[in-house]
Amino acid sequence: MPKVCLCFHVHQPVRLSRFSYFGIGSGDGASLESRYFDNRMNEHYFNKAADQCYLPANRILQQLLDDNRGKFRFSLSITGTLLMQARKYRPEVVESFRNLCATGRVDVLDETYYHSLSSLYSDLSEFKEQVQIHNQLVRDLLGVAPKSFRNTEAIYSDRIAQVVEGLGYKAIITEGVERILGWRSPNYVYRPQGCSRLKLLMRNYKLSDDVGFRFSAKSWKEWPLTADKYATWLSATPGQVINLFMDYETFGEHHWKDTGILDFLSHLPAEVHRHPGLSFSTVTEAAESFEPCDAISVPSEISWADAERNTSAWLGNRIQRACFSELEALLPKLRKANDVQLWETYRQLQTSDHLMYLSTKGMSDREVHDYFSPYKDSGPYDNFISFMNIITDFKEQVDGKIAKVEKVADSESAPIEKEKLLA
Repeated sequence: MPKVCLCFHVHQPVRLSRFSYFGIGSGDGASLESRYFDNRMNEHYFNKAADQCYLPANRILQQLLDDNRGKFRFSLSITGTLLMQARKYRPEVVESFRNLCATGRVDVLDETYYHSLSSLYSDLSEFKEQVQIHNQLVRDLLGVAPKSFRNTEAIYSDRIAQVVEGLGYKAIITEGVERILGWRSPNYVYRPQGCSRLKLLMRNYKLSDDVGFRFSAKSWKEWPLTADKYATWLSATPGQVINLFMDYETFGEHHWKDTGILDFLSHLPAEVHRHPGLSFSTVTEAAESFEPCDAISVPSEISWADAERNTSAWLGNRIQRACFSELEALLPKLRKANDVQLWETYRQLQTSDHLMYLSTKGMSDREVHDYFSPYKDSGPYDNFISFMNIITDFKEQVDGKIAKVEKVADSESAPIEKEKLLA
């Protein structure tokens, strides 16, 4: 029987303020954080998620780890933007995640600290730096060293896999996209095309979405979904490993407590263990347990988002691509300015959620985007104007810093030039 690989993605973005055109260049002395980011909104959403999901779900998982004598294990992918806000608003959330990791049965995956699209830049040095920053944060706050990798929104390609292998990771996870898999199953370990050591695990999106999206849907023919029914489905699934990757906010936030989702989570391990041979595994353990059965080639980026399973959730229209291009074009200027506060602000502006809020998709994809957006009433075009105003103002901040750096450099070199003339 296959191993069951549970991986929870834990993320909260730092949401943007509404920024007027008339605020560009105003320079009112406020910090960039207070100018560009809505801290009141961020605190509200974080506290809501902490109370409904992070703290109660962590308590359940801690109890399951304690009660199951080493037989229960899982993986976490936690963004830097979430941990940064947890330290600021709810330190007990950080402590609860650290306690889970201290059991030795929780695998923490690396990713970009800022949940950004930097893996899509032509210059991947920014991507590598954000991964290294995240790696250090996880070591410092959670006390573990990540060995496997999950890119932002599971965005993946051969190019990204080769960079991740170069960074020394054992495994990378992405979506089990049918047009990529063809006749193959997502329930096996693969080798990324062009890699010699890295292993590829692919999400079983049907079984994952049965919990993540359909759990509380009373119109679903399988409603209500119970832990024993789900475990029976898992036991009937062939392969090496069943990769169940889902948003952690599934448990109490996307599906509220009164749907029974937290009870489902608390009963799942016992029901899985009722089936002989069915056991839990972390991402890294699954990669270590099996040799790749085939090589997978993914020349163009895929992701776990929307019906297309590509990057169109963030780059599907002209306004999204315009903002992305502006951000990428700023990178050489940030290196020239070499300012810690500007770097931090720049990277927070790269968070992929800002671009998702600009999506103009329709049908079910639109409903999903609206659910995650705090700006439902304003719409994508108003969001674009506000975001572009922020980028424009930020560019002026960066240019001002560069001018100061160059002025200092000129003043320091002036005496040398004078000495040359006298000589």
